[in-house]
Amino acid sequence: MTVSAGVDDSTATMLHIDMDAFFASVELLDHPELRGQPVIIGHAGGRGVVTSATYEARRLGVHSAMPVSVAMRLAPKAHVLPPHHKLYQHYSAEVMRIFRDVTPLVEPLSIDEAFLDVSGARRLLGSPSVIGAQVRARVLAETGLTCSVGASSTKFVAKMASQRAKPDGMLIVPESEILNFLHPLPIKALWGVGASTEAALARIGIKTVRELSEMPLPALTRAVGEASGQKLHALALGIDPRGIVLERQEKSIGHENTFEFDVSDRRVLHRELLKQANQVAVRLRKAGLEGRTVALKLRFSDFTTITRSRTLAEPSDLGKQIYDEAKAIFDALDLRDDQRVRLIGVRVEQLAESGSVVHQPSLWVDEAESQTDGWRDAERTIDKLSARFGSGAVGPASLMRKKSQGSSPE
Repeated sequence: MTVSAGVDDSTATMLHIDMDAFFASVELLDHPELRGQPVIIGHAGGRGVVTSATYEARRLGVHSAMPVSVAMRLAPKAHVLPPHHKLYQHYSAEVMRIFRDVTPLVEPLSIDEAFLDVSGARRLLGSPSVIGAQVRARVLAETGLTCSVGASSTKFVAKMASQRAKPDGMLIVPESEILNFLHPLPIKALWGVGASTEAALARIGIKTVRELSEMPLPALTRAVGEASGQKLHALALGIDPRGIVLERQEKSIGHENTFEFDVSDRRVLHRELLKQANQVAVRLRKAGLEGRTVALKLRFSDFTTITRSRTLAEPSDLGKQIYDEAKAIFDALDLRDDQRVRLIGVRVEQLAESGSVVHQPSLWVDEAESQTDGWRDAERTIDKLSARFGSGAVGPASLMRKKSQGSSPE
């Protein structure tokens, strides 16, 4: 399922992204021969319970938290694989990193799902449906996993849309279509409607979301209580004012690029580092953040991956400083002339709000400090010009030349 051509998605800036049968899908990365078959994740024997299952097994009635012994009676031909929780954590971190490359406004709900507010990313990345498609493509390309995306103007509807889009789909519900989307649904589709609430509403003739929305609020609160009644009535009308909740400061901001062809030319790699350093700096400044640690990530043609980092004397949001550190890290690796790079990335960590760290004063303004002030003024000017004329309209001279052959941005 995907967005229909011509749908106005301009209001659907809240995305809910949910990985498809996450634990089972991760296990199948090591067992591709089992794709398309019923697979159960859990410890066979004893009192083992189902951790996850493929959709083929779910169609036979298997679900999580079910005893594996019961699941095997429902799906006697299913394959049982033991869970590997560290592996799930690794892939969850990779997926969340992709989400945060799109927007800093990410609210993880669990190891395999998150809300993204992409309202601020539209100018740079495109419409919500374009962003959703890009995220799905990146997740598949970089992890081998699939995800489903729901997009709307509210969290509640976005989450419901992602469930309707499963597996491996995308559904956009514009603000103007929310009531048409919600009203035919059974009342149990609403958050907070469990078995007891459903029974209480059925006793007063409420079976659909439309019927709930049309019921006078006083009568509804008498049936299910004041707090529950007000919440359910608002949801039935498509009202959900909640925004993204950032439980903690973002840990890092970064960019990386997988080349179309493996690269050994150091000039191409240096130029890519400069581009990424400036992209990271722009995102830092937009978010009002500075970072103290610059990290470099390299993946070679044999898929070996290394990460190295350096800590700055003071936090920075300047592309020039980030590039200088990333280039110094890269050059210190002393790579072989024939060593080819498949992926390169720059990330800034140890983030804090700009100005929250007091910079150490100096008795004299030396040449280095003067140059830093000059770069700061130049990059602020580029920000202003980019906001007026569009991203990429102005930048470092070396990045305005024709793109080097052999590289392809993600």
